[in-house]
Amino acid sequence: MNGNANPYQGLFQQQMGRYLEVGQHSRKERLYKLKALSKALEHTYRQPIREALYSDFKKPFIETDLTEIYPVLAEIRHTERNLQDWLRPRRVNSPLTMIGSRSFIQYESKGVCLILSPWNFPVNLTFGPLVSAIAAGNCCILKPSEATPATSQLMQRIIEDLFDPAEIALVQGEVATAQALLELPFHHIFFTGSPAVGKLVMAAASRHLSSVTLELGGKSPAFVDETAEVETAAKRLAWGKCLNAGQICVAPDYILVTENAREALVKALIDQLDGFFQGKAESSDSYARIINDKHLHRLSESLRDATARGAQILYGGAVDQTTRFFEPTLLEEVPEDARLLEEEIFGPILPIVTVSGVEEAISFINRRERPLALYIYSKDKRTIRELNTKTRAGSGCINHNVVHYSNHNLPFGGINNSGAGKSPGYYGFLEFSNQRSIVRQYTPSTIEFLMPPYTGFKQKIVDATLRWFK
Repeated sequence: MNGNANPYQGLFQQQMGRYLEVGQHSRKERLYKLKALSKALEHTYRQPIREALYSDFKKPFIETDLTEIYPVLAEIRHTERNLQDWLRPRRVNSPLTMIGSRSFIQYESKGVCLILSPWNFPVNLTFGPLVSAIAAGNCCILKPSEATPATSQLMQRIIEDLFDPAEIALVQGEVATAQALLELPFHHIFFTGSPAVGKLVMAAASRHLSSVTLELGGKSPAFVDETAEVETAAKRLAWGKCLNAGQICVAPDYILVTENAREALVKALIDQLDGFFQGKAESSDSYARIINDKHLHRLSESLRDATARGAQILYGGAVDQTTRFFEPTLLEEVPEDARLLEEEIFGPILPIVTVSGVEEAISFINRRERPLALYIYSKDKRTIRELNTKTRAGSGCINHNVVHYSNHNLPFGGINNSGAGKSPGYYGFLEFSNQRSIVRQYTPSTIEFLMPPYTGFKQKIVDATLRWFK
């Protein structure tokens, strides 16, 4: 900070002074906080949240309900039903050599945590991790994206209304704010965003050996073959790509389609897009806008790069800079080294790549960084098995896309370039918890018979033990 005092040092120290106390809060006290958040989202602030997100990037009210408010409410209710079981110490077996002891795992809070959230689902991806952090008994500082100013301002108001800043606080700011926060020795950092920024977060965390959860993105492919229900596949893929105007980490990034299915799939995708928006996405109330001019320019340049290299637009491609509108766009014959097939698209552009079969699709996927999700549309069991066993991805669906994120009983997260760590539900609780291993000895310990001085008799005991376990 150029020699200046860190502006968040005071807030951080406030929480450092309280985290042990907060970590001892009972299940009832933790649920009280979660219920307060639930009531605020469902009743007090539901309409203001809708209006704030519409102001930031014209997010339809229904999408806000389904993808911002409902997931957090569902996460809270899931936690309410299960927290008693999650908090209970878990007995584990002890080996024969530790006879007379009991071993168990005690779940304790990590301490003071930092949650850095993105702009694409600001309410969901700020308050969702917060639910896990509260359930595990942590103090938290939240830093939402500056790209959604109306929503970030509202979230700050919600947090200030509900919580003591010595336990939970939200700060706003741009890159310098995030950098200042990352200079502090948090016990855990939960970051959602791009792989490029994720590397910076991980580097900053390494200076304090802070544990991290990284929910990143990448190029999530969808495979479609001739055995798939093409109409259904097209409907689900079009929905997954147009939700939030494609600004979603688990959106299908590109399609790998077999030659025999290509023509039917393209026609079905065009029909679905026309049906969703009556052929006029620009005037539709069901379609969001690109978050800002920077991302609109990025998408426009990526599309221009692809067409300059010979890619053919099959549908869409229109852009209105004044309203940040980007039409849902299908294209094919995209060269492998084009930006659209090298960088995460994070927008409503869907490249279609024709492949000869599953082996070519597997090779195409494995030449790239490991994706956050892989979607398979097929009825052929062998094809499904090969795609799932011969590739690596953080998650996925068979004959669907995106919806796996909504199952709180599944671990969600990436692998390598697409992330590290898992959430939500029990897995989120574990991310924000230290799994403390404890052995309690009730009788004289067998190890006492093998303490110094070492004798020939003790060597015979060791030799016999080693033979026993061969």
